Amino acid sequence: MKRNIQKSDHYDPKEDRFKNQYISQTKGLWKVIKWKLTTTPKTWPEWVELSHSPRLENPATLNSINLTFVGHSSFLIQTKDINILTDPVWSHRVSPVTWAGPARHHAPGIKLEDLPKIDVIIVSHNHYDHMDLSTLKKLDKKFSPLILCPKGDKTFLDSEGLTRVLELDWWQNQEVDSSNGAYNFIYTPSQHFSGRGVFDRFKSLWGSFVIQTPHQKQIFFGGDTGYSQHFKDIFERLGSMDFSLIPIGAYEPRWFMKAMHINPAEAVKAHQDLKSKQSLGIHFGTFQLTDEAIDEPKIDLNKALEKQEIEQEKFTTLAPGESRIFDL
Repeated sequence: MKRNIQKSDHYDPKEDRFKNQYISQTKGLWKVIKWKLTTTPKTWPEWVELSHSPRLENPATLNSINLTFVGHSSFLIQTKDINILTDPVWSHRVSPVTWAGPARHHAPGIKLEDLPKIDVIIVSHNHYDHMDLSTLKKLDKKFSPLILCPKGDKTFLDSEGLTRVLELDWWQNQEVDSSNGAYNFIYTPSQHFSGRGVFDRFKSLWGSFVIQTPHQKQIFFGGDTGYSQHFKDIFERLGSMDFSLIPIGAYEPRWFMKAMHINPAEAVKAHQDLKSKQSLGIHFGTFQLTDEAIDEPKIDLNKALEKQEIEQEKFTTLAPGESRIFDL
């Protein structure tokens, strides 16, 4: 399958792969085996019932958003004008097969059939816990939304029958019109990698998004990332963020996860690098991908905030199914 990789500053034609800006460290198969043989993951509850019901009538204003946590990195962002889904995953497992692999520990915070009309879907990268093909097909059939994906993934998504796919390189943008003006979606860097199988690692790009509203507000979606200079680069290029969705989970053991997944202390550093007025933790509590306990990311986040003397309300979390209005 031929991929669109020409003219990308982040693509190495000699190695036929995309690359990170600052940290090239990756973990091979033997490191994975060492991790699995030498550590014991903490036990998660088999299933957690939802404690919140989503509010979907959308009370958002021109200067606020209604945010609902679906699970992991999946959020419904409702502005006054448009509805956006981030890395939508409704499947029970995040895996190439339906009978094995990481399974969810709670139901999606919103039933797929209860979703309002979705205008835009943003996909940070092609790992199964972020690009869920089954979910994308259902959403495409139901809403025909614009799907913004990383460079190198459009050919695959087109071949699977998705109808409105646009791929972006880092710092490329796409405007989406609304009744109150255009929203500008900018694909921004992250420190991570891509791949859905053994032979396609680094063959498509990975990244984050900045959503600029018609009223000069900025929303950051971090996707999946390790910590590097790229957070400061985003601030230096685009300015401070009014609201940020920053990963806080899937970080233990550090010797293995550090290059690709930030921990809560590094998430607080990212919050500071972005000069974010308000941040929300994502990428935790749904799929057990690493060794920490289900509630450890929230506990470690609060410890990191206390150490940096930052109010907990400035960087908080939602429960699955919980909706909250945030001022921008």
